[in-house]
Amino acid sequence: MIKVGILTVSDSCARGEREDASGQAIEQMLSAGKYEICRKKVVPDDADLIAEELICCSDEARLDLVLTTGGTGLGPRDVTPEATVSVCERMAPGFGEAMRMEGLKKTPNAILSRGVAGIRGSTLVVNLPGSPKAVRECLGLIADVLPHAVEMMLGGGH
Repeated sequence: MIKVGILTVSDSCARGEREDASGQAIEQMLSAGKYEICRKKVVPDDADLIAEELICCSDEARLDLVLTTGGTGLGPRDVTPEATVSVCERMAPGFGEAMRMEGLKKTPNAILSRGVAGIRGSTLVVNLPGSPKAVRECLGLIADVLPHAVEMMLGGGH
């Protein structure tokens, strides 16, 4: 069972002004037989708070996978990729590259996404976009690879 954290990065959700539909979309897509949602949190678009939560998910909660949603665009408060890079020891660029390439088949705006993925300790962190539709598309694209990625990260073979 893969232990998962879901981190929604959104000023409006953190203030209670909007429902966390993207975090709910992630939770709905992860099958109960393969994944256990161990932690779910909403934070504002603040690099320090995002980094703090990612560190907590990895170092304290010892989660295998953290999926973030939101804060990956070009807006002045979109800092999720920077926070992720600041805490990860190794990057896994194929996730972001694949999500952008597939997204470009549906909309030219996919090129504006800056989501990254990386590893901190034994935790894989993957940034997903902020809209529920984009979350479903991107997570659908990488979902089959996640169990193998976690297995490899924990020392399993190729």
